[in-house]
Amino acid sequence: MAGIGAGLCNVITLVLILTLRRCKYGGALALFRSRNGADIMTDRIFFGVPVFSYKELQEATNNFDRNRKLGEGGFGSVYYGKLEDGREVAVKLFSEHNYRRVQQFMNEIEILTHLRHRNLVSLYGCTSRHSRELLLVYEYVPNGTLACHLNRRDKLLTWPIRMQIAVETATALAYLHASDIIHRDVKSSNILLDTNFLVKVADFGLSRLIPTDASHVSTGPQGTPGYLDPEYFQHYQLTDKSDVFSFGVVVAELISSLPAVDAGRKSDEINLVSLAIKKIQNGKLSELVCESLGFESNEEVRRMVNSVAELAFLCVQGDRQLRPSMDEVVEALRKIQAGIGECDM
Repeated sequence: MAGIGAGLCNVITLVLILTLRRCKYGGALALFRSRNGADIMTDRIFFGVPVFSYKELQEATNNFDRNRKLGEGGFGSVYYGKLEDGREVAVKLFSEHNYRRVQQFMNEIEILTHLRHRNLVSLYGCTSRHSRELLLVYEYVPNGTLACHLNRRDKLLTWPIRMQIAVETATALAYLHASDIIHRDVKSSNILLDTNFLVKVADFGLSRLIPTDASHVSTGPQGTPGYLDPEYFQHYQLTDKSDVFSFGVVVAELISSLPAVDAGRKSDEINLVSLAIKKIQNGKLSELVCESLGFESNEEVRRMVNSVAELAFLCVQGDRQLRPSMDEVVEALRKIQAGIGECDM
């Protein structure tokens, strides 16, 4: 009898777990379908963006041909596609169809439909809730990611171009913060470049809206190792200064052409932030700067890199109160770029 009782308990427990999971997933679908009791999706429009059928996007990407894969991450994969009207697109295919993925899917749609900026990637549409997969359709940005260019030490990525990339990325983040949005995953692989190296900041799946009367959002830390704000990681308080820290890491990448994390470096230099701070504090910035930038031979480049490195140093301070705002970062970068000032924060 004891064995039968134990078995019955196990069955009941399993039923309860499955029921809770179904309720949680059902809650996500309910969120996906309605807001405040009103249907927010028609057959062809969702949150004001066009809805594509799975078949349309399957055909556009040649059945998600692996040769058309542009990249992948924790969310899934991105594929190159071409719509019937001739538009080139990037199609994000979410790897799972669960509560968390639905939240990220909804998050990107809600945020991008309310934002318009030349340095933010444009959303063309999405799939319906009835689709077999969750898919988002973006403008295609043809020149890849900043990370790819830095990894191969692209000689086309001269210092003036890197400086402009820093300015445009900072401008996009300042715009987000003015809209009470924290990106939360600023990194070089989320900075897309067009053929003229114009910046398009992408991937808003982790982004959060800060209430206008709040100083921070209390939430578990999410982001990418090497870019994650240590204060946010320790105290679970997300602020716009968390993006500032991540931006500082990107600037260190622009200066050095080194990855944010590299297990092949010395133990105290695995994180680029640690390496950069050490070089700057010891007066050995020249050892950090990418050789192709002309730091030693070009006085103007040396002046600008020194000033930008000082700004990056401020951005990655452990205490967020010591970091500048993104508006201040933009102002400082533009002055450095114009040659009318140095970082004087």
